[in-house]
Amino acid sequence: MTGLGGHAQGHLLGDEDVYWFNEGTHRSLGEKMGAHPVGPGSAQFAVWAPNASGVAVIGDFNGWDSGADPLEPQGVSGIWSGIAPARVGDVYKFAVTTVSGRVLEKADPFARCTEVPPRTGSVVWDLGYEWHDANWMAERGERASHRSAIAIYELHVGSWCRDPSDPARFLRYEELAQPLLAHVQRCGFTHVELLPVMEHPFYGSWGYQTTGYFAPSRRFGDPQGLMTLIDQLHGAGIGVILDWVPSHFPSDPHGLAEFDGTHLYEHADPRLGFHPDWKSLIFNYGRHEVRSFLASSAEHWLSRYHADGLRVDAVASMLYRDYSRQPGEWLPNQYGGRENLEAIEFLRQLNTGIYADHPDVHVIAEESTAFPGISRPVDVGGVGFGFKWDMGWMHDTLEYMAHDPVHRRYHHEQLRFRSVYAFTENFVLPLSHDEVVHGKGSLLAKMPGDDWQRFANLRLLYCYQYALPGKKLLFMGAELAPWREWSHESGIEWGLAEYATHAGVQALVCDLNRLYRELPALHELDHEPAGFQWALPDDPETGLLSFLRYARDGSPALVVCNFTPLVRDNVLAGVPRAGFWAERLNSDALAYGGSGVGNLGGTVSHPLPNHFMPHSITISVPPLACLVFEPGER
Repeated sequence: MTGLGGHAQGHLLGDEDVYWFNEGTHRSLGEKMGAHPVGPGSAQFAVWAPNASGVAVIGDFNGWDSGADPLEPQGVSGIWSGIAPARVGDVYKFAVTTVSGRVLEKADPFARCTEVPPRTGSVVWDLGYEWHDANWMAERGERASHRSAIAIYELHVGSWCRDPSDPARFLRYEELAQPLLAHVQRCGFTHVELLPVMEHPFYGSWGYQTTGYFAPSRRFGDPQGLMTLIDQLHGAGIGVILDWVPSHFPSDPHGLAEFDGTHLYEHADPRLGFHPDWKSLIFNYGRHEVRSFLASSAEHWLSRYHADGLRVDAVASMLYRDYSRQPGEWLPNQYGGRENLEAIEFLRQLNTGIYADHPDVHVIAEESTAFPGISRPVDVGGVGFGFKWDMGWMHDTLEYMAHDPVHRRYHHEQLRFRSVYAFTENFVLPLSHDEVVHGKGSLLAKMPGDDWQRFANLRLLYCYQYALPGKKLLFMGAELAPWREWSHESGIEWGLAEYATHAGVQALVCDLNRLYRELPALHELDHEPAGFQWALPDDPETGLLSFLRYARDGSPALVVCNFTPLVRDNVLAGVPRAGFWAERLNSDALAYGGSGVGNLGGTVSHPLPNHFMPHSITISVPPLACLVFEPGER
């Protein structure tokens, strides 16, 4: 796609658009609603306010006079539209007169650009941009395959890196591009995932309290700046996933709340329309126009910004009416159940539409319950997401790793339990931002023992994550093993790379990403039972755990983990093939800050059946470490 400028799309909604909008099936309202330049010195405006008694556009171009540029209702659609003498860069809002006579000054729900917070005005903008990522767009479907290696680097734009000469200044999107792509390439990640870049009034919400569903945050630059960032990442072979929040929105008076004096986007009853956790409002998914609004927001980021996927936040809160509520604080559905049937139907409709138009992207659910079929196709009864975060694995594993090794023998089930459900969904294994904020401490700080053991445990954690079935996600900074938890005000401690122990962790992450891509057994069958087999699932007394991974052609890899600080010598591990088994990765290597215990590059099998395998290898397993072997040559 090359630059579709606002001028080319600057026309009123036709009758079909109005029909689809009111029906709840319109997915391209970003090209129809809001503000669109239509010629020198003029722009068309369109806004949905069905219960208003009058709507006008106010802004820089008319002295903010609500009587200067009134809009007209477009039939009985609830849409008000008209032309005003506005230019690109002009700030505007809608003056919405309620039935009671109040005048509300509202930002444009479909604004393509905004003022820099804390200012809340919308800005007339042309989204024309000349893309240079045709090769990436043509090939990204193969990279997005469930059988491809997908290793995601999750980051917050505002704190990944600040201006060295002025730490209080955010880097602009385009300034971030080169250092970010260089770092991601060096570390070997295949994708970056941006915490929500959609405009949000409170910086401390990290974007999860969204008000601008069609506008990137102006804190970090202009819309074309974000396009440049994505374009350059694509040019370097790196995909871009955007966090997106259709689950709730803040009640700021300039935003969507009571937009025309009534509960338009949200429910009136707080038992349906208020989130107790986030003190925010819940979209009314049963209202057709709200569905069109949200689906069009998703489409906007996929088409206009060439995003390679959306990670949908807080899906569990959408699925259940009683999410985080006590009895009496919620209303059952029409059948007396707790499921939010309207939200479930919206998600199915959303995913069906996205994959029909963009079969080469993915929609990823952050969903923390056992709701069935989240990442299964809609036509077989699923919700239709491409992937689902495995929150249970993240919590169980971090809880297990936090135990002193002497006590881990009593908690081995926390490691084994995942195998019960590992292939019920297409999982991503996350070690995300949620686990290193709000007093939870950094991943390194969660690890037990002295400093050496803490680093060894962290290296073991990363290796265990990369060896298990499922795609991978690490939050920014994890590659440097910070002692402090993440702060959106200060960001990553890049100076840690000067210390050998921290540099060793970064070197391990780089090698893990390389091995994960190079070794088909570690990624091709991530979501199929044929790709995984226990070798030693339960030996709590020794702290050993081992399993095999398989590629589509049957090529195996053996993974052996030691969750104790003791060297385990002469360990007999069953293998499916005879011959030499090369040690491809050892998290205890000196280069990573380990003790250097290993197997001199590999070992030869013996014809001794073991653990239901026809052959065995005898190995030394380092303390608090993970080994990966594959059949190979000396």
